Amino acid sequence: MSSDPASLTTAIRRAWEASHYLFIGLAVSLLTYLSAFLVVAVLMFAAVIIGLPALPEAAKLLRGLAESERRRAAARLRLVFRPKQYPPLDSGELSERVRRVLTDSATWRDVLWLPVQTLLGMGVGYLTMVLWPIALLVDGVALSLARLLDRRRADEYGTPMPERPGWVLRWFPVLADLSATWTRSLLASAPSDMLSERVAQLTESRAGAVAAHGAELRRIERDLHDGAQARIVALSMRIGLAKQLIDRDPDAARTRLDEAQDGADEALAELRHVVRGIHPPILTDRGLAGAVRALAADVAVPVEADLDSVEDGRRLPAAIEAAAYFVVAEAFTNISKHSGATAARVRIDRGPDTLRVIIGDDGHGGANERAGSGLVGIRRRVAALDGTTRISSPIGGPTDIEVELPCGL
Repeated sequence: MSSDPASLTTAIRRAWEASHYLFIGLAVSLLTYLSAFLVVAVLMFAAVIIGLPALPEAAKLLRGLAESERRRAAARLRLVFRPKQYPPLDSGELSERVRRVLTDSATWRDVLWLPVQTLLGMGVGYLTMVLWPIALLVDGVALSLARLLDRRRADEYGTPMPERPGWVLRWFPVLADLSATWTRSLLASAPSDMLSERVAQLTESRAGAVAAHGAELRRIERDLHDGAQARIVALSMRIGLAKQLIDRDPDAARTRLDEAQDGADEALAELRHVVRGIHPPILTDRGLAGAVRALAADVAVPVEADLDSVEDGRRLPAAIEAAAYFVVAEAFTNISKHSGATAARVRIDRGPDTLRVIIGDDGHGGANERAGSGLVGIRRRVAALDGTTRISSPIGGPTDIEVELPCGL
């Protein structure tokens, strides 16, 4: 082990974090041990018809347990967690729900995971318990010897001995990573299931994109019809009246022309508003960071903006910039109108191939996608670009919206 106190502290912290993961895995193994008996009992009762109603409910419990382990494993391996797309079990006749359970290969993979997790999770958990006393004894003695030798070498040669990592503590992170890896591999989708999930995601995102495109076209048509078109018609009428009055009543004609000029200015303002709804000119002029700062200046509460990663002069694809801009604009609108917040924040991080947009506020929360808050529009716009949206808004707050967009940089 290193004789450096900072290195020792880091090694112990990593070992404890890994042990925490493994101890939770041990508790999960006890649950899987009990769940295995529950699954066998439900299948036996289902075989004699009596237990059929319990089969979908048991499958939902198993899915929840497996999904939580997928999430833990992804967090341990620092991977992006994507929820598995199971067939729904909350709707339809009992026979249909039972059929979905029995024909779903992902559910059967979860069932096979139960005994494996029971054996491996318990084994690694108990091994962790045994290793800690050994680590404290062996690495503690090694540390004491290393410090003694370091002092002696420093006295004799004037230079300390090189760092020597402990060989027991370093095994805890290895065991935790192995545990997360086998969990991820056991609960991973089969290639055919992954293809089906991808097709389902693309089908859903395409439907959302078509709906969003149709809504956008209707909005533009409405804005043009009720705004710019009406003003241009009024402008034409005023010019026509001015032509009729110009010979016999020049003053009245001049008044109509002044009104026509005002109407032309209003029509131009309406057209600019429509154009901003399609692709805001400020994005072209000032880039994403400048456009977001302009949006933040109009919010009713103070906004903390962290935009350093998009202020380096490199431009994003136009579609990605527009999507990120409209996500921030819609989120800021909700904050100003509905959140009751006193402060808000926006952060944009650009990675090698992903743009992450995070907007949050300290309001009362409770944002509902079904209540017409604009969140559905955000999700559809992002899904159309093969991005992901995560919304957290518990009652009492805070509200956080995180969007990831592929930018291919």
